[in-house]
Amino acid sequence: MAYVINEDTCIGCGSCEGVCPVSCISATDEGKYTIEEDTCISCGACAGVCPVEAIAE
Repeated sequence: MAYVINEDTCIGCGSCEGVCPVSCISATDEGKYTIEEDTCISCGACAGVCPVEAIAE
């Protein structure tokens, strides 16, 4: 199961994008972030660095 970002909680800091080992996280037009579920390897690195706990499996 892939991780997902709650866009209502995301503050757009980009911490998650910087730690993703498979580069499956990118910014949306609204300045939030999203995860490509087909590419995500569920390592949890992004969830570990999110300061607002917007990322969950």
